[in-house]
Amino acid sequence: MTVASFEEELRRLQPVFHRLSFLALLGKKVEVRRPENFVGDGPNIIVGNHSGSFKDVAVIYRIVPRPIFFTANKMIFSKEEFDFLIRKHLRRHLKDFGLVINSALKPLKYLFVRYAATNIAKIGTIPVDLYSNKRDAFRRCQEYLQKGRAIITLQGRGRVFPKAAHPYVSPFRRGTSILAYLLYQENGISVPVTPLAMFGTHVPFLVPGKIRVNVGQPMYIADYLSVGFDETVGRFRDALEARVKALFLELLRA
Repeated sequence: MTVASFEEELRRLQPVFHRLSFLALLGKKVEVRRPENFVGDGPNIIVGNHSGSFKDVAVIYRIVPRPIFFTANKMIFSKEEFDFLIRKHLRRHLKDFGLVINSALKPLKYLFVRYAATNIAKIGTIPVDLYSNKRDAFRRCQEYLQKGRAIITLQGRGRVFPKAAHPYVSPFRRGTSILAYLLYQENGISVPVTPLAMFGTHVPFLVPGKIRVNVGQPMYIADYLSVGFDETVGRFRDALEARVKALFLELLRA
């Protein structure tokens, strides 16, 4: 029996993901600025802020016009751990009322969690251990990009940090910059890195609101080459973070 590729599984499950993203964003309107900046084919890294938990993922699935592959907390690959994350999200944002919503939606949530946790590996999602070694995830990201795929590397822990210097845009990690550097130096691939900013995904589940997304022009590691690996990676990481913050500020001004 032939094993379906990740792209084939994505196409097969697309109607289901559309319904799940609709459910995750129930009551919310999504507006996208400059969608023409998305890269239509070939290797691509999409990097953005992550302040809305599962709603960020639902937005990305809805607006990116090509098959995409996420790096994701390995906990969502387990039904029990994914269910725990949802309860934690509702409790954090809605306090005791969140527990009421969790109980009221329990049958529907069970179906969602079971389906998502069962199928997420089939569509090529890359599990990341947030608290341990990320080497395997990094290797798979490299393989995906060498095959001309698009991967998503959202920056942050899926929530707002009110006391941080920038509550909605967490400090960027080096992973995206390292991937771009290695592909350029070792494989001769100048991978476009598409920055985007999201605002409104932090609004709790089922609470009506508007989610706005601002998509920037692709950026390239070649434009930030310096005397060595650390300097180049640091410059590119800082530039990506600054660009996402600027895109976010544009959303607020708009």
